[in-house]
Amino acid sequence: MHIQVQRIMPIVFILFFVGCLPKGSNGQGEENTTEVLTQANQITIAGIYKDGSKGWFINEGLSAEKEATRLGAEEFIYIDVKMDEDIYQQALTSMIDEDVDGVIICIPDQSLSQTTVDILRKENIPIVATNDPIVGANGRLLTPFVGVDDYALGDMTGDWMANYAIKNGLMLNEDVGVLILENDQQMNMKERAEGQYERFIEMLPGFDKKRIFRLNYNGETENAFNVAMDVFIKETIIETWLVMTGNDEGAIGVVRSLEQLGLDQNASIISIGGTLAIDEFNREYSALKASSYYSPEKIGKESANILMKYIINQEPMPEKQLFNAEIITKDNYQEVTGVE
Repeated sequence: MHIQVQRIMPIVFILFFVGCLPKGSNGQGEENTTEVLTQANQITIAGIYKDGSKGWFINEGLSAEKEATRLGAEEFIYIDVKMDEDIYQQALTSMIDEDVDGVIICIPDQSLSQTTVDILRKENIPIVATNDPIVGANGRLLTPFVGVDDYALGDMTGDWMANYAIKNGLMLNEDVGVLILENDQQMNMKERAEGQYERFIEMLPGFDKKRIFRLNYNGETENAFNVAMDVFIKETIIETWLVMTGNDEGAIGVVRSLEQLGLDQNASIISIGGTLAIDEFNREYSALKASSYYSPEKIGKESANILMKYIINQEPMPEKQLFNAEIITKDNYQEVTGVE
């Protein structure tokens, strides 16, 4: 099985990075500068992403590449493992053959966590996990992690949806249903769904739990479309749907299924991620009303930053680096994200 390996080479000569030495290098004196540049000339970083064809991971990878090369990496290898376990394990092995100095990983399946650590640490290759932590059987982190607090993301989106129901007088209506799409295969997605459910029922304890539907999906738009369509068709008594999803892809699938059934005008959907939600906000109307937004660029930059500082200066990598999120809507997304 062939792995798609994309090498990204910096255009600027390594000599020009003298003014961008990592924190911890004093930048003073010719001897120290020469030493750091000699090390930098040999540094190759790899980024292994579970679904590298998606805009989220493309942006994260580009940001990681930019930061790594700014700090002196000669080469950045971008690998899309296409959510395939075999491709992923072959990618890990190829990192040894490529003699990489460090790896940034968004793991496709957390059951591969111990295997990942065993393969790379045997070769003394440092690892930074992004988005989905690499964890042991007891749930403890096995590598440094850069991402977000997923339960908190669920909590804030559940809070938003509960407030939406309250403001619109939907708390006790028998024709109102709640759909939560969750992915049982990813711990972070499960935590998001738990946060959504628990916050919603905490704020609306009188809401009939029989009208709360929690369905599993694989994180893809098409699968979300099909899963949502099935429940929308079966639950004919529900005329107003309040939907919470673990990512933008799921939300887009739900939007399209509601549109096809003519139920979108009464619906309200909130997602987590925000990058695809922006396109929906640009439409004249979309049932996707809000999203919990956090920046893939920030995650990519920070993952490369702590990895490069460790490789060059042996600066200890923090166990966990979490970024905050913010609710974006059609009214504020430009201000929050900087996207026009």
